[in-house]
Amino acid sequence: MPDLHPVLVVLLVAIVVMSAVWWLQVRTRNAGYVDIAWAALMGLAAIWYGFIGDGARVPRITVAVLGTVWGFRLALHLLHRVRSEPEDGRYRHLREVWKGDQRRFFGFFMFQAALTAVLSVPFFVASRNPVDGITPWTLAAIAIFIVAIGGETIADSQLARFRADPSNRGTTCRAGLWRYSRHPNYFFEWLHWFAYVALSVGAPAWWLSLLGPVLMGASLCWITGIPFVEQQALRSRGDDYRRYQRETSAFFPWFPRRANA
Repeated sequence: MPDLHPVLVVLLVAIVVMSAVWWLQVRTRNAGYVDIAWAALMGLAAIWYGFIGDGARVPRITVAVLGTVWGFRLALHLLHRVRSEPEDGRYRHLREVWKGDQRRFFGFFMFQAALTAVLSVPFFVASRNPVDGITPWTLAAIAIFIVAIGGETIADSQLARFRADPSNRGTTCRAGLWRYSRHPNYFFEWLHWFAYVALSVGAPAWWLSLLGPVLMGASLCWITGIPFVEQQALRSRGDDYRRYQRETSAFFPWFPRRANA
């Protein structure tokens, strides 16, 4: 039996894990566990590629460390939210629209498994980089990563503090980074993928590392990110969120504009 391609191994593991998490969702009626599983699987994929990659030691170690820190930071953040709050409004809405049809939820979880494999490709490409030693591209990758993870952590913390105050119920967070972008956490999440592009410079088929920022940007802006979040925000916060949409950039941080009355 031929050896399985490393990306295929990630896909098979993700299918098994997402199947188990789907069953957990059936028992708990909380689909938010899919996000935790996805982030943790991505962290594990970075470790896997760093271990089996045929590139030089520095890029393999770097991609393993960066991917692990990012994946498990996000997983722990989401775990705290899922354990301490009711099911995310986006998933409650899907549950209503799909009338609790678990076949559709299972398909959604399998889509997340496939997304894990596809988005792990930049890790795989970076792990095959034959250029050893700390290069300017290595330093650029680390700098991008620090800025991105720092920004995402700050945005998450600012939103968590806002949501923890009962007096803010029904209103929109405009504190800190949320004054300049309606989704600063998504922006920095997207930015972080360029770290693996920098790490892949010099690797065979390095351009495949662009799958990270391209697919994540498309997903966040047009598919599973901003559209779902903003639909839920409009349902729960109404006119306050409509005003926020008029005043604040959707994705890229920018100075707020004055909304028309």
